[in-house]
This record gives sequence, structure tokens and C-alpha cells, in this order.
Amino acid sequence: MANVSHPRGDIGAHPDAPEMRARYDRVLGGRDVALVDGPVFLLGLYCAVSPWILHYTTSQPALATHNLIVGIAIGLLGLGFTAAPARMYGLSGAMCALGIWMIISPWIVGRGPDAGVIWNNVVIGALTLALGTVCLATAARGASRR
Repeated sequence: MANVSHPRGDIGAHPDAPEMRARYDRVLGGRDVALVDGPVFLLGLYCAVSPWILHYTTSQPALATHNLIVGIAIGLLGLGFTAAPARMYGLSGAMCALGIWMIISPWIVGRGPDAGVIWNNVVIGALTLALGTVCLATAARGASRR
């Protein structure tokens, strides 16, 4: 029977530890991607379903479709940041552009939106812009390390 009560040593002494660290850095591109991936995906999910949560699908059908499409795009960026961070962080600027677009879209896409619709899109846009800026900073920091 194995002695499970014996305290195990530090994994840093394991012979494969340097190889595991190098692989981890290679896969993540040396970036701290966990900081933004989840919030970006959740923000995209909220953006996509917000017309149904705030009940403006009948009063603003064009804006409801718009938020669904843009929300899916933001969510896919979040999934891409998780799946292939080294390739996807180049699209951080696109996320900033989507944030700016979300801020101005109620007046361009919508027809006389009320204050709730405007605030919803402005907050989503501001958060998207902020997370896109964090992604840009993370990508720039990772590129400067190379």
C-alpha cells in the first residue's frame, strides 16, 4: 500500500518541470490571457441577449438584430483569445472598434431609442473598448518580450 500521508516535494524539482514551463509559455504566447478571455466572452453573450433581457425587440428590431450579431462577434473574439491567443491578439484593435461602434450604434441603427437602450449600448461599448485596450496592452507587452 502506498504511503499517502508523506508530504510530497516541490514540483519544481521534477525533471520535466522546465519542459512543462516552456510548453506553457509557448501555448500562451507568454501572455496573461486569463485576465480578459472570460469577461470578453461574457460581455459578448450579454450583448447578444440584451434586447430580450431589456425587452426592446419589438420597439427596436434593427437594433436587436444588430446587438445579436455584434454580441456573437465579441463572444467569438473571446473564444478565439482562449483557443489561439498568439494568433488572435492581433484582433484586439477590432475589439476596440466594436466598442466604439456599440457606443454610437443606437443613434445610427436605432430609430428614436429610449434612454435604457442607449445606456445599455453605451455601457456595453465602453466595457468592450476597455477590454480591447487591455488586450492591446497585453499583446504589446507580449510582443516586447520577444
